[in-house]
Amino acid sequence: MRITLRTAALTALLGSVSLSGIAFSAMTDPMVGGAAMYPSKDIIDNAVNSKDHTTLVAAVKAAGLVETLKGAGPFTVFAPTNEAFAALPSGTVDTLLKPANKPVLTKILTYHVVAGKLDEAALGKMITDGHGSAKLATVSGGTLVATKNGPDFIITDDKGDMAKIIIADVYQSNGVINVVDKVLLPN
Repeated sequence: MRITLRTAALTALLGSVSLSGIAFSAMTDPMVGGAAMYPSKDIIDNAVNSKDHTTLVAAVKAAGLVETLKGAGPFTVFAPTNEAFAALPSGTVDTLLKPANKPVLTKILTYHVVAGKLDEAALGKMITDGHGSAKLATVSGGTLVATKNGPDFIITDDKGDMAKIIIADVYQSNGVINVVDKVLLPN
């Protein structure tokens, strides 16, 4: 009987360790667009699995930026959702995806990328150090401005349009993705 109780206790303990491992995995691999995002994968390998980023992935492919975003980085990508692209004026996405518009598409997409790994903690520190705002130099050569509005992180583009980070700190092997609700546009 003692062996049975010990066995039962050990089984229960191992079961709870296994379950907490599952819970921990779910916490560290956030869901984006119905798919787990694994920190062991790069930005592209994760993004292609998100149902919320099919337009972004198509645009990255059309612009020829796949290999760049699979590179060592680190990169911070402010990743607009399909809804954000759909909110652009009618026909904009189709026009941008045409081969003749590759330079414009590339500029828009690289405007969403900042060198370095900027999660909420890093952005928060930069905003505090900047007395309420932080200027972020984009890979395209433009500037984004990060601020906070209550608990929300807001990213403002050159035109003054604002996007809210709706899913933050999606860690990748080569950086971090912060999902935003609007497409950011350079001048």
